[in-house]
Parts: sequence; C-alpha cells; structure tokens
Amino acid sequence: MNGNVIVGQSGGPTAVINSSLAGVFRTAIDRGAKKVYGMRYGIQGLLDEMYVDLSDYIKNELDVEILKRTPSAFLGTCRYKLPAIHENQEIYDKIFEILDKLDIECFIYIGGNDSMDTIKKLSDYAILTGKTQKFVGVPKTIDNDLALTDHTPGYGSAAKYIATSIKEVIRDGNGFSYRKQLVTVIEIMGRNAGWLTGAAALAKGEDCEGVDLIYLPEVPFDTQDFIEEIRELLKEKSTVFIAISEGIRLADGTYVSEAGGGSDYVDAFGHKQLTGSATYLANLINHEIGCKTRAVEFSSLQRSASHLASRVDINEAFMVGGAAVKAADEGDSGKMVVIDRVSDDPYQSATGVYDVHKIANGEKTVPREWITERGDYVTEDFIDYVRPLIQGDYPCVMVNGLPRHLYLK
Repeated sequence: MNGNVIVGQSGGPTAVINSSLAGVFRTAIDRGAKKVYGMRYGIQGLLDEMYVDLSDYIKNELDVEILKRTPSAFLGTCRYKLPAIHENQEIYDKIFEILDKLDIECFIYIGGNDSMDTIKKLSDYAILTGKTQKFVGVPKTIDNDLALTDHTPGYGSAAKYIATSIKEVIRDGNGFSYRKQLVTVIEIMGRNAGWLTGAAALAKGEDCEGVDLIYLPEVPFDTQDFIEEIRELLKEKSTVFIAISEGIRLADGTYVSEAGGGSDYVDAFGHKQLTGSATYLANLINHEIGCKTRAVEFSSLQRSASHLASRVDINEAFMVGGAAVKAADEGDSGKMVVIDRVSDDPYQSATGVYDVHKIANGEKTVPREWITERGDYVTEDFIDYVRPLIQGDYPCVMVNGLPRHLYLK
C-alpha cells in the first residue's frame, strides 16, 4: 500500500461497529499505509474537512482491544444522503479534492443500506472521472437487513441483548403473578425486517418459558386477532409476554405506531421515526380486556450494550474491517465485504466481496417460511440461524468497577 486510508462510520451505531474500525486500522497499518484517517461524522463531516489521524488515539494494542469493546461510533456518525451525481457534481468535486489532498488510496465506509449508497455513488464518480481511489463498504447494522451477506456485524450482539433482557423482563413479571393478570408488550427495533424481534425466541429455554407471541413486520398485523389470542392465553396463564417489531403495520400499510400518535420526524432518507407501538397496544389490551399491562421499549440499548456483546460478533466485525482494506489494497472498488456462513456445527464463517450496486438501497427481510403460519412466532429454522451468532462474550476492560471506553476528546 503506497498511500493513505480514510475510514468513516455512518447510520445507527452498534455494539461492535468500533471493532470493524479497529480491523480497518490494524490491517491498514500492517499493509503499509502511511496514515489512517478517520472521518468525523461520516461523509457529512468530511465535507467540512473534519478528520483525525487515528494514530493519535490508537497508540498500542491495548487501545485496539479497548476500541473493540467500545460502543457507539467512535468517530461520530451521520445520516447524510449524497445527491445523484448529475444533481450536484460540486459536492463530489469537493470530496475528491479532499481525498487528493490527503493522498487517499482507500476509502472505507462502515454502515448499512444507506451507507452502501454512498460507496456506490463515490465509486461511480471515480470511474466517471478517472480517479484512482478505491471505495469499499463494511457491513454494519443491528437490523440484519443487508442483501447478499449471511448476516451483519452488530446483529448478533443486539440479538444477545434482546434475548437476555427479555429473560429478565419475564422473571420480573412472573414475580407479580399471584392472583393478578399481567400482559407485557416489548417493542424491539425493526422497521421493515423482523430479524431483531425474532431473536426474542432465544429467551426460551430450560429456565424460561420465553415470550408467548412474536409479531414481525413481514406479516400484516390484525388488531382483533391479536386481542383474541391474548384472551385465550389469559385463560391458561396469568402472565403473557409479547415481542413486537416497532414496524408492525396493518393490512393497509399503516404503522401501528401511527395509531398511537407516533412521530412526524423523517430523516434524510425518508425514514419515518417509529415509536409508541408497545404503548398503544398495551393501552388497547387494557381497554379491551381490562387486565394490567406494561409496555417495554429497549430503544437505543439494543445497539449500545457492548458489555453484553457476542464474541462471535466482535470477531467477525474485526474480520470484515480488515477484509475491506485488503480488498481495496488489491484493487477492488465499488464493493462491500460480506460474511459467508461456512458451517453451522461447528459454526464457521468467512468473508467475500460483492458488487455494492447489488446491495445498496436493498433490504433483506425474514423469509416467510421462517415465520409461523399464523404470523405470531418464528420457526426453528430462524432460531437455528441466529443462535450461533450470540455465542461467547468479550470481557470488558474494567476500571473502578465500570467498562473503559476509547473516545475522542
């Protein structure tokens, strides 16, 4: 490698996004990069020439290990949509002027669907104008909805957090079950894909009955059927636990969260903020059935709970970061690194490289055959798919009883 590397993080962070950053940094240094720059706040920050030399912050192997265990986006993140090239070529000219000034050879972007759109556009512009920089994407999203990859870094740790927290919520609820009926509705992230909510099924085991119902956005939600299922369950048990995706919607496409008021906020990519589905349904159950209800929303804890990260997830996140640098150094551009599942027992994975044009702006949803016919739970195939991804843990570096994180001052 003759030039420098620049790396950025974009979109919603995960518990292991910085493990990918560590993989990029370590591999770039090992392959001879003179400098590894980090974009502050993704491509949006780069446009304002906000970047740092990562060597000023990652000084030794201990820093690398702490970074791997640090949640959120170490460099800062953004939700910024680059315009089409023909709409505003000046933005692209400015980006490449900055890249030329920094002698950038490889541009690595860690993110999800929308971030891969950035890689696609920049690599297209480089080809159009004869630029030599290489652009490679690193997959990241707890939603697990990127096409062509078996799964995405961040998903396994979020699934582990969800299953663990649900077990704890169930323990708490069952403690109040004497002569009292209680229905708990747990809202989990997932706009159009129910991968995270499906992970609620992992809570079931020898020491836990698990949730009773699981509703994903892939199947239209019927409010009346929902109420009737709960009535039937309450005839047999005093506590009922339900996991729902924030993005469940009625047959006409209306989000359930909108029935409860929801939010009018829309981001740069046209995504409406979803919130309040659990509260709305808990209130509905209380009104229709008359029992005590609770609404639980895990919110950003799903993507920031690095203290409960999966070892498999951290290791794979580091692996794909390194693989992206290797791919770019060897001439690939306009590509995204993917994870291929080699075997289930024992679980093994490897990296591949795919054309980002086949990934950007796409969305991988849970297969219908992995959801029960009634649409109120997931099948064993789903559970077998996700269980290997939550295995193992990564002990935090503890200081004064709390996890130590690496951060930009």
